[in-house]
Amino acid sequence: MTPKHPRTELDARYSAALNPRPGTEDVTATDWAEAERRLRAAEVFWITTVRPDGRLHVTPLIAAWHDGALHFSTGPGEQKARNLAGNAHCVLTTGNASLSEGLDLVVEGTAERVTDPARQEEVIAAFEEQYGDHVVSPEGTFHGLGDSIRQGDDLLFAVAPGAAYAFGHDGRVFSHTRYTFS
Repeated sequence: MTPKHPRTELDARYSAALNPRPGTEDVTATDWAEAERRLRAAEVFWITTVRPDGRLHVTPLIAAWHDGALHFSTGPGEQKARNLAGNAHCVLTTGNASLSEGLDLVVEGTAERVTDPARQEEVIAAFEEQYGDHVVSPEGTFHGLGDSIRQGDDLLFAVAPGAAYAFGHDGRVFSHTRYTFS
């Protein structure tokens, strides 16, 4: 995948720029480079997929930002894998679940299987870099992830953003940034 640089726009309708409190007049859009840094640093993501009957399915997972896309793995029998087989549109979110500080991120896109062995190795290395001992240590929760992907026991997906959003908050000042990829 070739990383794309998005058009970045502060959505003032949902940002504190319209709020008359002191300090809110300087609200700016979150730079895409900062959003990418946060995607690389995040440990827990939530994925939303669509079931065949139209109901949503949401579940936590780990994901790695690499080469302009979020990557995640799942077993072929898992609900999210079954959902993606019928409708590849999905949303991945991450943040710190606090109103007083942080940046929440939303990435909308289409999940595509990663089957090329060389690309799989790149993504496995990205998981190992991002999650360290959680993936590489025998005591790690996700130890064996790389082998599971290599052997086909887990499916590897990439979601390049079609659109993304950043919701910044520090307790007094809130921002809503929209990223458009074309």
